[in-house]
Amino acid sequence: MRLALLSVSLLISSSVLAVTPNPEQAVWLDELADTFDVPVSEFNDALTQADYQQPIIDAMTRPAEGKPWHQYRPIFLTEKRLTKGVEFWQQHQRLLTSAEQQLQVPPEIITAIIGVETFYGAHMGNYKVLDALYTLGFHYPARGAFFRSELGHYLALAKEQGWALDDPKGSYAGAMGMGQFISSSYRHYAVDFDSDGERNLFLADDAIGSVANYFYEHQWHPNEGIAHHAQVTDTDAVASLLSDDLKLKHTWAELEAAGVTLPNALEAETPVKLLRLEGAQGPEYWVVQHNFYVITRYNHSPLYAMAVFQLSEQLKQQYDKTSL
Repeated sequence: MRLALLSVSLLISSSVLAVTPNPEQAVWLDELADTFDVPVSEFNDALTQADYQQPIIDAMTRPAEGKPWHQYRPIFLTEKRLTKGVEFWQQHQRLLTSAEQQLQVPPEIITAIIGVETFYGAHMGNYKVLDALYTLGFHYPARGAFFRSELGHYLALAKEQGWALDDPKGSYAGAMGMGQFISSSYRHYAVDFDSDGERNLFLADDAIGSVANYFYEHQWHPNEGIAHHAQVTDTDAVASLLSDDLKLKHTWAELEAAGVTLPNALEAETPVKLLRLEGAQGPEYWVVQHNFYVITRYNHSPLYAMAVFQLSEQLKQQYDKTSL
């Protein structure tokens, strides 16, 4: 009986904590209410519906992007993902062609993004978006401000979409749909590509158009290269050209002068970045261009961008074969 009473007491205490934020959380809620012009009572109500999820915190501390390239690559570059990707492309050929015509983003890139993010819609996430944003916004100090902002966007998005707050599910980071858009991206980049009056990124039509629109708005350059496998003759000479900054701060002429070679040289003033990845047989060097940087706007990881690029190359090659 004492254990039963203790359990009830703990449940009551947890409930009270959920509806009665501590002083710091109360300040955060006031700030969100001001930023998003939403009554603080609505944020309080959202918190009463949210549950803390320890697995979300665990997942944030061990992202796949923390692996070396030779371990990361096999996660996404598989025969099954390639086969399913070609099937997805064939099934949605009309939509993908339309997206390319309207937004100048090639089908293989759109397909690769959806393939890497959710295996073409098969795995869109099982966490309640509300739980994810609450857990990370209020219990993950490293990025709490970002996820609290996303919680504000989510409340606004739910109103716009007519969602019940605790219905949508997504990733442990609160990303939704086939292309895994966070709430702010959903509000800004999602488009009603099938003209049915709704932006539904959980279905292929709008997901394809919205991924294309994301790349279009981040200034994708049609018919321009993405990444080129390079040879480096003097690793010391290129050391100063390597950095974690993803922006393109060098020209091809500078890399070539340092001993970097490509099968087909670029124009001397082409903006580029030299990238070194941990391959299975040692370092891999890549020269990447503007479109590679655009892919990193979707996920700020060079490993992610390289996986998308290489999958897109495989998809195009295989799709072209099947279309002969």
